Amino acid sequence: MHPRNLHKKGYELTAMATTYPALKPFIVKTAANQLSIDFSSPVAVKTLNAALLAHYYRINHWDIPKGHLCPPVPGRADYIHHIADLINENRPKKSGNSQPQDGKLIKGLDVGVGANLIYPIIGCQLYDWHFVGSDCSQDSLISARKIIKNNPSLQNNIELRHQDRANHIFHGVVTTKDNFDFTMCNPPFHTDKHAAEAGSQRKNRNLAANKQKRSGKNLAKNIDNKLLNFAGKNNELWCPGGELAFIRRMIDESEDFAGQINWFTSLVSKKDNLKLLEKRLKSQRIKQMQIVNMGQGQKQSRFIAWRF
Repeated sequence: MHPRNLHKKGYELTAMATTYPALKPFIVKTAANQLSIDFSSPVAVKTLNAALLAHYYRINHWDIPKGHLCPPVPGRADYIHHIADLINENRPKKSGNSQPQDGKLIKGLDVGVGANLIYPIIGCQLYDWHFVGSDCSQDSLISARKIIKNNPSLQNNIELRHQDRANHIFHGVVTTKDNFDFTMCNPPFHTDKHAAEAGSQRKNRNLAANKQKRSGKNLAKNIDNKLLNFAGKNNELWCPGGELAFIRRMIDESEDFAGQINWFTSLVSKKDNLKLLEKRLKSQRIKQMQIVNMGQGQKQSRFIAWRF
């Protein structure tokens, strides 16, 4: 993990349960006598997220509606920390801070902010950045607004905007008065609903297998995939053409906002998509492109960044 990631030493469950007592009932001991939670339980995972946000990010009221994407906080924090490094390249930095010494306020655009508001929360609470969060789902924006309303430290730092133009990403959201230091995005991965459902089923099977391994018991027969499916709403999981088509559309639109946005970035879940995206970027008049690799345990992830 990034050196500044607060979660690089793992989950401090005992301390987190002190800050957020609702976590305590979900803490279990594994077959190796280590503390953990049941990651196959949507309620346990959501409570873990709420505890992480309370303990590390001073967010006392966080919740999401049933069925919405519940993101892993440590990996999302890594993306934020690497963006902090990216936007501060060639800028003098204050000691121990990502803000440039000229005091310029950092402002980012989170494309697809979701019901969970996770990126703006981390960016605001760690770096005092300001955010605009866009989303095509009114339900997601209602949830995000509720989180902002219930946490005063977020109220002056985050603005939410509805993207009502289904085939666009920046058009309809970025106004002529806007200027952003960066954009970020966790794009829909799957190509259609059926692929998303198959992905959720694979995830559920893996969670069941891991639960069985941790407990040392044969629990697979008790796993109900429908109960375990907490992967997210359709707009969070899939779009026509999947991740590749979404990011290509983002690249094509980005040139129209080259004078208003310094860095464009997006997570890329599928490594094989990188070469195709690099080829697309090279057809544009970009000045710089980077691929930033990130790692959380055995999982490897990355984001692609470009500017004009």
